[in-house]
Amino acid sequence: MGDARGGSWLSGLGARAAGSMALPLREYVEHGAGAGVTAGEAAAGWGRLRLRPHVLRDVTSVDPTVELLGCSSRVPWGVAPTSLQRAVHPDGELATARASAAAGAVMVVSSNAGSTFDDIAATGVTWWLQVYLPSDRTLAGPLLDRAVAAGATAVVLTVDTPVVATWHPSEALIWDLADPAWTRVNFDPGYDDQPGSEKALDLGPHDIDWLRERTGLPVVVKGVLRGDDARRCVQAGAAGVWVSTHGGRQLDRSLSTAAALPEVRRAVGADAEVYVDGGVRSGLDVVTALAAGADAVFVGRPVLHALVEGEAGVARWHAALLTETVEALRLAGCRTPADTRDLLADDADEGPYPV
Repeated sequence: MGDARGGSWLSGLGARAAGSMALPLREYVEHGAGAGVTAGEAAAGWGRLRLRPHVLRDVTSVDPTVELLGCSSRVPWGVAPTSLQRAVHPDGELATARASAAAGAVMVVSSNAGSTFDDIAATGVTWWLQVYLPSDRTLAGPLLDRAVAAGATAVVLTVDTPVVATWHPSEALIWDLADPAWTRVNFDPGYDDQPGSEKALDLGPHDIDWLRERTGLPVVVKGVLRGDDARRCVQAGAAGVWVSTHGGRQLDRSLSTAAALPEVRRAVGADAEVYVDGGVRSGLDVVTALAAGADAVFVGRPVLHALVEGEAGVARWHAALLTETVEALRLAGCRTPADTRDLLADDADEGPYPV
């Protein structure tokens, strides 16, 4: 989706979207915690990895399909959970869901969503629910029940947010300006006023098993950056481990997800699926992440940038990323995402990552 003069529709997406967002919303979408070190290093992390492409391979037909938690996804990426989508565009999550359904991509729905689970499900998208567990776990029950009833196929437990890290907007917080209808519409009225509704400070491996038993769905643990933590998640029954820095919004100076991913993949092996987000901006980034051990990547900010143009913008984002990903697979001598497992030069001595 580029031209000979350089650049592409994807690379210019953020700058174009910024011009359409009021400052409080733009700062919310783009901010990182603290000094923004982790947020600022995310995209560059993928550029520091190097690939060893194959040659003399027939790449006439390239199939980017992957299987995620037993379901087929036509592309090796999905939409990461983000809040305030209706502040970006009136159709919010529904526009994202319709475009993602057409692209054959998984959508992870924030528990803070401004669209009902039933309405999202009606688009036909394959969707997972992202949750934060409250101190009183029983308060999560109604939200989980609604998601299961509406057809969620997995639960994504965010574990890197015992508290929300400090950041310093230059104007009022977007949460203070947002229409209440833009967020948390799937919670019971008065939820936030109940004792025990604050985020849990005592998350542990037992919560993974509790969520799995409570919902009957596979559980993915999001926010893991270490191999030992990843192993604990798998031992506790996680079906997937998601390497993430929360978009650089939690502990600043955390290492990039590109740097953390290979260790997590080695620790998990073939016992669970491994996903990654953070700084993925191009099809080459997607292929690099697959080579570094991811079963799929998830993307947050660029989807919000595309959502400025509604469903059509998100659809164009999916299409452009597919074009770039297929090109990168061909240039790497790979017909499928599984063929990327031995491409990473930095870890050539470790052998291919588990498929």
